[in-house]
Amino acid sequence: MKLCDKHGSSGRHPRTQPPRAHIGAIREVVERHDFDRLLSELKSQKLSEHRIRTHLEADWKDTPIEHINIDSVNDWAWKKRQTGLSWVTIKDALRTMQRVLSAFSRDKKPPFSQTGLVIPERDRLKMKIDSRQKVSFSWAQAEEIAGYINTMEPLGIARKEQYRLLILLAAASGLRCGELLALRVNDIDPEAGTIRVDESSDQRGRGEIGPCKNATAYRVVLLRDREGQAVLRELRHFLKGTTQTEDLVFRSRRGRPLLESTILNQGLYPALKALGFKKAGMHAFRRGCNRRWELAGINPAVIRQQMGHTSAAMTRLYTGEIPFEQVEAEFSMKFGNKIVVLEKMENEAAA
Repeated sequence: MKLCDKHGSSGRHPRTQPPRAHIGAIREVVERHDFDRLLSELKSQKLSEHRIRTHLEADWKDTPIEHINIDSVNDWAWKKRQTGLSWVTIKDALRTMQRVLSAFSRDKKPPFSQTGLVIPERDRLKMKIDSRQKVSFSWAQAEEIAGYINTMEPLGIARKEQYRLLILLAAASGLRCGELLALRVNDIDPEAGTIRVDESSDQRGRGEIGPCKNATAYRVVLLRDREGQAVLRELRHFLKGTTQTEDLVFRSRRGRPLLESTILNQGLYPALKALGFKKAGMHAFRRGCNRRWELAGINPAVIRQQMGHTSAAMTRLYTGEIPFEQVEAEFSMKFGNKIVVLEKMENEAAA
């Protein structure tokens, strides 16, 4: 993978590193247990600001850092649960808290692990069921959504084309939204049928281009199925005449990365509402792609690599609960009308 192409000696698009003075200042804050200043510094980095303001700042600002452990976390979690907050939201808030404390501690480790979180078995079961029922869009649904976006009058021609293609590519490739929005022209090889992923757009800020989520996210995705070939043809047409190979595929008029929030509010959400689909973000196309490859019989290890997952468990989780319509379609493909014929024969024999 040509990581040197984008992060090598040329110095183009260097990976963002926090200023050393900034880290040093925050470390001093932690050592002095000045949590108010710590939160203020973190807000300036846009690190899950909503969770920091709503949960961490409100509930932990007067707590000395050395008193933050799994026992105090469990007490806090139980109180939040009693107010009606879901375990998913609680765990998300704690995940942000772990990032806060580990990023600026000397050993780079959080003072507690979520494995010690005491969650009632009934609630654990509900969380597992809910996770299997997350919204997932099939390729057919992606085509329908993309088609509707292409008819939306408020959007200009350029935006309609970008949003339409973005959705089709998300559904065909399974790329994360940040990865899609960081794609450059030279990352796409229609002849080889591949897309190279070695950058990501940080959608927590202004979409700055930087490193990928983790080591397994650096990959080359092969698009050899029918859906992949279809979107590669679209990309070839979309990029026809482009001479600047370092340009972003999906970009604003000023050449900057598009923002996911803008795509959702201008394009995806209105389309889903008009079509009667459940409201969901770009990740729903990623889950649909994972499911499509699994139902097609692709080796799980290959799917894991294509998706950039760190574990087989994550790949299995993405499949989720298969809609009954797809279950029926799968049985029809495998057995056709054999079941109907057998039932008819049994009924005739019984008569």
